[in-house]
Amino acid sequence: MKPILEINNLKHSYENDKILFENLNLEIDSGEIISILGPSGCGKTTLLRIIAGLETQTSGVIKINNQIISDANHFLPPEKRKIGLVVQERALFPHLSVLNNVTFGIHNQKNKQEIASDYLELFRVQSLRNKYPHEISGGEQQRVALARAMAPEPNILLLDEPFNALDGSLKNELHNETKKIFKERQATVLIVSHDTKEANYFADRSVLFMNNNIIITKNNSN
Repeated sequence: MKPILEINNLKHSYENDKILFENLNLEIDSGEIISILGPSGCGKTTLLRIIAGLETQTSGVIKINNQIISDANHFLPPEKRKIGLVVQERALFPHLSVLNNVTFGIHNQKNKQEIASDYLELFRVQSLRNKYPHEISGGEQQRVALARAMAPEPNILLLDEPFNALDGSLKNELHNETKKIFKERQATVLIVSHDTKEANYFADRSVLFMNNNIIITKNNSN
């Protein structure tokens, strides 16, 4: 079976030729949860942005489902990559209700209301469907952001420090619920976290970014 995501010899450098990372190779199987750990500034968030199509690598190849989405000769626009992205700022559309935030990216026009309601129910925010982002708490906003990212059933879900702004008890509660949902829905997830405990809790396998741009993968015990 081919991995759902393949990254081959990826390199990213700045205009001043400073290399952020190079020779990066990674494969992720369908339904696998991978965490990325490493020091600040090593390129974890940039890697997610490159996979999502928000930035372009200097060189290297990225494939999804064995299709090249980005290399020297190809660039598939972000909206066509079928990738979900959740960041710590949540970035919900302020002018849309909770329900309309979740239906926004669903392409199945016939059943989009039912699909959105299903994910709102999963993340326990169904009762907030008619409220707007400014009317709900930070934890509720993050639940909605996760529901919105998962509702279109993306090939890969990218999470960039998604729980960083939450306090301890709320964070633990959302950890437990979110991991259960990921496993139930067999989601393929790549999560960036500065918190080793959090990353290891979620991940089947961790990717360690080192200062010399070498990555080491290890299987987690959970």
